[in-house]
Amino acid sequence: MVDALKRIWFISVREWKRMVSRPLYVFCMIIAPIFCYVFFTTLMGEGLPNNMPVGVVDMDNTSTSRSIVRNLDAFQMTDIIAQYSNFDDARKAMQQGKIYAFYYIPRHTTEKALASRQPRVSFYTNNAFMIPGSLLWKEMRTMSELASGSVGRATLRAKGYTDKQAVAFLQPIAIDAHALNNPWLNYSVYLSNTILPGILMLLIFQMTIYSVGVEQKDDTVKKWFGYADNNIIIALTGKLLPQTFIFFMVTSLYDAYLYGFLNYPCNGGILPMMLASLLLVLASQAFGLFLYGALPSIRFAMSVASLWGVLSFSLSGFTFPCMAMHPTLQGLAYLFPLRHYFLIYVNQALNGYSMIYAWQSYLMLLVFLALPFFIIKRLKMELMNYKYMP
Repeated sequence: MVDALKRIWFISVREWKRMVSRPLYVFCMIIAPIFCYVFFTTLMGEGLPNNMPVGVVDMDNTSTSRSIVRNLDAFQMTDIIAQYSNFDDARKAMQQGKIYAFYYIPRHTTEKALASRQPRVSFYTNNAFMIPGSLLWKEMRTMSELASGSVGRATLRAKGYTDKQAVAFLQPIAIDAHALNNPWLNYSVYLSNTILPGILMLLIFQMTIYSVGVEQKDDTVKKWFGYADNNIIIALTGKLLPQTFIFFMVTSLYDAYLYGFLNYPCNGGILPMMLASLLLVLASQAFGLFLYGALPSIRFAMSVASLWGVLSFSLSGFTFPCMAMHPTLQGLAYLFPLRHYFLIYVNQALNGYSMIYAWQSYLMLLVFLALPFFIIKRLKMELMNYKYMP
């Protein structure tokens, strides 16, 4: 036991020297993750996009229609930058990317509203830009409903109803809505907590495969295994231990930055999230070893790891709910470490549940640690016997 620990320590020191001497390690393990942390959190620093350019086509040109335009412009996300004389000009401006949406008020809208002839207004959004399109559609729909309510209240007032009676007639059931866990509707809270671990997971895949494969490329496998007395478990433990330490420090910095400095919701405490980060690092390293052992080429293994990492963003459930996917994809989602980290984040940081409610996700991350043992003999044979093919 003491001899094994000494060998692991010696190999770890050797790996530290290799990492320091190669800028690629420093860039992929420290510089790139920290850059992504700062880039994505500042990119979405306002939480929601504000003052998005919108156009208006006011064919009615009455005090009522102008009031609708002013109220729409007062919304937080809407900035009316132009009024167009006809529908075609507004459509061309949206196609050219000058505006994300436009609001169309046809002629005689006010006249029809006062005569209870149910006028119709239209709004058009460019859903090629999904977030601006959906947000502006929501605001313009809200404005239309408010305008309808305003006209209805004026009509009821003219008939002798009080304001209280008019409001009760227009909205018989009052809605009291609360957005749980992210009441600010902050997109950075929604996205950064999964995109950043996903990027880190992808980097861990790549660095694990590269650090093992480069031994074969440089023809130093026998020397490396010699320090481990030809014990592949000791050799891999000593090699990956420094990387585990650095990646865990980087994830701890991420947790402190998001939950401490930016004050993102962390209702379950930071310690469960740090544990989840550590398990994500270990699971990603184990999966990287599994890929390298299953695929005998460093280039092929890194390509598959890249594909697997990119698919994680789609199949983890934070962009599209897993329960709405095809049953085959729902089962496939459990093969991605990021999926289980995301579930821990939702249960621990957002909902503030006890760790016992997320035990399945913690267990699944631990299951990934067993993957290398299925290919350990094959991996040793490949490292010892196969020559690197450039």
